[in-house]
Amino acid sequence: MAEPLLRSVGPDGVRPGLVLLVDDEPLFLRALVRILRPEGHRLLTAHDTGEVEAALGDPALDVVLLDLALGVESGLDVLQMIKRDRPDVEVVMLTGNASVESAVTCMRHGAIDYLEKPVQDSVRVRNTVHRALERRRLLHRNQELEEALARRDEAPHLIGRSAPMRAVVRKIQSLRHTSSTVLVQGESGTGKELVAAALHAASERCDAPFVPVDCGALPESIIESELFGHEKGAFTGAVGAPGLFRMANRGTLFLDEIGEVAPAVQARLLRAIQEREVRPIGSGQPVPVDLRIVAATHRNLQEQVDSGAFRQDLFYRLDVVRIDLPPLRDRTEDIPLLAQHFIEKHQSPHHPARGLSPEVVRRLVGHAWPGNVRELENAIESAIALNPSEPLGVADFPLQRETRVSRVDKPVDVPLSLDAYERCALERALAEHRGDAASAARSLGIGRSTLYRKLAKHGLAARRAGAAPAAAPAGEPALIR
Repeated sequence: MAEPLLRSVGPDGVRPGLVLLVDDEPLFLRALVRILRPEGHRLLTAHDTGEVEAALGDPALDVVLLDLALGVESGLDVLQMIKRDRPDVEVVMLTGNASVESAVTCMRHGAIDYLEKPVQDSVRVRNTVHRALERRRLLHRNQELEEALARRDEAPHLIGRSAPMRAVVRKIQSLRHTSSTVLVQGESGTGKELVAAALHAASERCDAPFVPVDCGALPESIIESELFGHEKGAFTGAVGAPGLFRMANRGTLFLDEIGEVAPAVQARLLRAIQEREVRPIGSGQPVPVDLRIVAATHRNLQEQVDSGAFRQDLFYRLDVVRIDLPPLRDRTEDIPLLAQHFIEKHQSPHHPARGLSPEVVRRLVGHAWPGNVRELENAIESAIALNPSEPLGVADFPLQRETRVSRVDKPVDVPLSLDAYERCALERALAEHRGDAASAARSLGIGRSTLYRKLAKHGLAARRAGAAPAAAPAGEPALIR
């Protein structure tokens, strides 16, 4: 039988729980009920193994008070059954023949404590149940934290310490408590899907599905069926499918290359996003969906809107929050970090690569990387595959363009230090903007005062506002030291 929940908090501030009382003596069960009822616990009683098994089906069960001598049955056998089927439930044994040996046996089989019969101290009964409840909740909380940490470890990690990447990470974190639609723009290979996955992992929807779809890879003839689903018999050979919108319900749907969607599909996509419902092909009934939309494109959607290739109303629905991913050439200080990450990812455990020489780092930092992070990873993987056992050298990276800044005053080796990479970034920014401080600061994503402070730190100088640009030698960029 079950007693009702009397109050949400006990008289001593103890949060009550669901407690199962197991004994074959009805009078003793009633005595336990009288002791524990004022605490506000929800109480269940059982007289035999069958009733215990039924009670174990309640996922809210917290604590069991179990008689060691359960009539003709062994309480120890019931204890083992409980810990086998519900190891999360705490068990307190009741015994009329308390001994050290019986107590140790029960503890070895998973009991947390034991009480002597007949009960002489009602306070001890209440305190014992209280401790069991606290232990149960503490273990449950620890399990939740471990699962959260595991999810965090599995979540995509955005690598980079440059100002543009720090801005991306800050924006992702600021969106963790919202379900706002996000538009990710960036060149091919910059990691748009990684950002979308990071948005999902940081959100409150992280336990639900993350469903990516490459809109550019789906033919126009099937994209509606893939997105919205179809009913059995809706067309020749149709067996019925839920569609990606419904597969991502309560989670995140990532629409990659959204700029490739045909105008006819854009209208249905707009309605699905706006109304939060889809109408499967062949069905007359809309199906509600609860999901977050993250869209991505390597195109400039605003230009497509202006040319009439993309619906303006759909663009506004997608462009609620925008994340612009910088190309790798604009975050060169992240290249050594990314390179090391890809070395660790692709190196063989039998022939580990031993890092990169300063010459290789300088070559990687100077390359234009038209394929962005994807090209860098491919270059590292190829170098390791062709040279698995030796340190990677310049010859292992036959890049098409050796450097973006062809020459500076003095070619210098770049040691493996963040200061050296920072100096390289400053020199490159000054060279590309002919010493103009304002333009160089904008390209680095920092203020002019920060730029001047960093230049002074490295013994560099830039042209101040109003000063004439320095004349550069023929064929060389203007770089003022």
